[in-house]
Amino acid sequence: MVVAAGAVLAIGSAALCAVVVLAALGGALGGGCAGDGGTGGGAAQVGSRSWSAEQTANAQTIVQVAIERGLPRRAAVIAVSTAIVESTLRNVHYGDRDSLGLFQQRPSQGWGAPRELLNPVLAAGKFYDALVGIPRWALRPPGSAAQAVQRSAFPERYAPAEPDAAALVTRFWVGPDVPPPSDPGAAQAAALATPACPDQGGAELPARGGITVDPRRVPPGFTLPADPVARAAVSAALSQVGKPYVWGGKGPDAFDCSGLTQAVWAHAGTPISAGTLNQIRDGTPVADLAAVAPGDLLFIPGTLGTPSVPRHVGIYVGNGLVVDARSADRGVIISSVLDWRTEVVAVRRIADPGRPGPPPP
Repeated sequence: MVVAAGAVLAIGSAALCAVVVLAALGGALGGGCAGDGGTGGGAAQVGSRSWSAEQTANAQTIVQVAIERGLPRRAAVIAVSTAIVESTLRNVHYGDRDSLGLFQQRPSQGWGAPRELLNPVLAAGKFYDALVGIPRWALRPPGSAAQAVQRSAFPERYAPAEPDAAALVTRFWVGPDVPPPSDPGAAQAAALATPACPDQGGAELPARGGITVDPRRVPPGFTLPADPVARAAVSAALSQVGKPYVWGGKGPDAFDCSGLTQAVWAHAGTPISAGTLNQIRDGTPVADLAAVAPGDLLFIPGTLGTPSVPRHVGIYVGNGLVVDARSADRGVIISSVLDWRTEVVAVRRIADPGRPGPPPP
């Protein structure tokens, strides 16, 4: 059933006393799996540079996509070095003219729609598609293949980034440097082994409030939000219900919790960070769960987190419902916001209502 709007409003400020203003989350966490963690292993010194948790997570994604595709390690080094130069390994929504995302790919130059270029998995895939189409790409000198893909006005920038890129790739690479051909099962298994930390994103939430929700089915009477940006994000979230939970999964076939929220907001044309503890700084804070709106991100400790270091995130889709990639046992599900209310420690609003929606597919 659909939860009435009044049921959400009835939660009120008192029941949300656990909500923590972002500034109270304890400041900057240390790196490593016990700190800011995530699939990239958290903030770390790798190669000659210090990287944030967001940057290491994005590097891990780029490497994971290369392994899933059965590409050689050299492809991952070229891709990571390109993302270092183009975006400093951050999923940004701005750049030269209409450039977007990790690789600063331009919709006007045929790279794809913004919703694709702002999704790190899809953006990396597009980079690799272009790379493998270059004759003898793996044998070219440092920087040459990256320039052939990017056609940059500054071709000299790519080669110097390769040593740091190679160090990052070494952190995540699994399997032989040149994978054997035609073994998709081995490639998939290797790709799932790339996260630097064990699973930190699962959660268990018992049903509360007497509301019964089918976790795999949008209830009758559900209405999408009127705001076009929120509508795009909510529609994308609902379309993933039933897919499996995989730690480090960022779509399109499986997700972890922050991989799901990043993918659905990319679909709405809005980039957000990689990893729960980075997403909790995206957008703007919502101080009261009574003010939650469709598209808002809800943060809870999850199985391995704490109120000050929440490790699990879901997206509020309206009608008193939340979609999240819950755990390996449950996958991507729908649940009542009443199940979440005593656990929520932060709410973030990603996009302002009334902003123009994404272009049609």
